[in-house]
Amino acid sequence: MKIVIINYGAGNIQSIMFAIERLGFKAVLSDNPNEISSADKVIFPGVGEASSAMVKLRESGLNSLIPQLKQPVLGICLGMQLMCNKTEEGNTEGLGIFDVDVVKFSNNVKVPQMGWNQIYDLKTDLFKGISENEFMYLVHSFYAPNCAESIATTNYDVEYASALQKDNFYGTQFHPEKSGDVGEKILGNFLKIPIS
Repeated sequence: MKIVIINYGAGNIQSIMFAIERLGFKAVLSDNPNEISSADKVIFPGVGEASSAMVKLRESGLNSLIPQLKQPVLGICLGMQLMCNKTEEGNTEGLGIFDVDVVKFSNNVKVPQMGWNQIYDLKTDLFKGISENEFMYLVHSFYAPNCAESIATTNYDVEYASALQKDNFYGTQFHPEKSGDVGEKILGNFLKIPIS
């Protein structure tokens, strides 16, 4: 199985690669459109600031490529947020895959949310064998509100979508690669999703 992690200069790449290796697979880091298009599974990571990340995606043409991918794609953290319509972070237009706008947490809570929080209302095979209310690791100041494409929910000041899915595209606000055995099981579930 060919697994490609999109390399656009915004990501905690190493920990994702190690998690995939622990699952018995190898991943390739690439910004090459042909290599990304020919992958069996694509992971779109992200740690950093949305507007500068989108500049990098536009410069490389990946902003046009990613929404057209037909194989299973997993966006993680900022990767998931960039797959939404737009984000309040830097007033940035996203890739428009998920039909929701990303907004900032209110001042009622400590921002960023950093640490462990529960996921529930789990849907789709991404969470096969995962119990409700498992704890996942999160670091973020912005969130996608619950919407029709939510497949997991977390509560921090408000209930929000901690995972999204539309067609072959999946996104997790939490970091599966940093969430221990349960997170790696979710990553493993993603790798088992059939190519349609």
